[in-house]
Amino acid sequence: MTPLSYLHTHGPAGDPLAHLAWGLGAISIIVVVIIIALVLIATFHTRPAVAVDGQGRCPIGRDVGGVRWVYIGVGISTVVLFLCAIWMLAALAAVSSPPTAPAFKIEVTGNQWWWSVRYLGNTPSNTFVTANEIHIPVGEPVRIDLIGGDVIHSFWVPKLAGKTDTIPGQTNQMWLQADQPGTYRGQCTEYCGVQHAHMGFIVVAEPRAQFEAWRANQLAAAPQPTSDLEKSGLHVFQARCGACHAVRGSDAAGILGPDLTHVMSRSTLAAATWPNGPGRIAGWIMGAQSIKPGCRMPQLSMQGNEMGALLAYLKTLQ
Repeated sequence: MTPLSYLHTHGPAGDPLAHLAWGLGAISIIVVVIIIALVLIATFHTRPAVAVDGQGRCPIGRDVGGVRWVYIGVGISTVVLFLCAIWMLAALAAVSSPPTAPAFKIEVTGNQWWWSVRYLGNTPSNTFVTANEIHIPVGEPVRIDLIGGDVIHSFWVPKLAGKTDTIPGQTNQMWLQADQPGTYRGQCTEYCGVQHAHMGFIVVAEPRAQFEAWRANQLAAAPQPTSDLEKSGLHVFQARCGACHAVRGSDAAGILGPDLTHVMSRSTLAAATWPNGPGRIAGWIMGAQSIKPGCRMPQLSMQGNEMGALLAYLKTLQ
């Protein structure tokens, strides 16, 4: 089963939609089979000969039996479509709100071509920002507020919930709940530009204790560099990267790109385009426009000693 398959779901916000998809698919197959059967019957059915009058003309009459079948077919189709409409409305009602109060709220902003994820706490000190990776506790609904950062995007985690658009100028709401631990792939499903296909993200569902440990780590500021190489890397980061990226606890406070305070704790880079790792980060920094043409990450040129120092610093951002 592919990562974006919606045929088997793992949460109450996705299950009714999966059942609806299977049901409508089955009904569609039955309709196609019936139509094929009727076409074959009509093709090979031999009608009785019709007598002609003295001038060679065939009498025109009304086939009452044939018209009756038209009425029957239209009536059955109407009933089936009406029941399907009721089923669809019931499924939409079932996923419109969570069964219990959400555990907490997350703001997700769609940007070309990455996702900003803001976990809201009761106070500013309990609020933090990450990117392209959402962690949730297993078995608990989480409210998602969707914000359009530039153009229209669509937030979709097919194994957990249906699609909801992010539209500039308004906030749309949805919710997620995973019934079992796992990593679930998400994707933008509204064409939003040249790198639309590479605007992915992941949702990590984990037991509450593991989630709280992850959250506590994300709330912490970045550790201060200790070695001379790491200190040099911080200087390089603030000079070359700090205009776009932020690292809490440093002078880098950019807002144009993802917050990198705990970048090494993430599984992927470039909105789920590449696996994370020091070598991949170096390749992304030096060749972003080759990997993801058109993205807003500039292709930087660095000396070997600068890159070595920068990577040494980035490795500390766990």
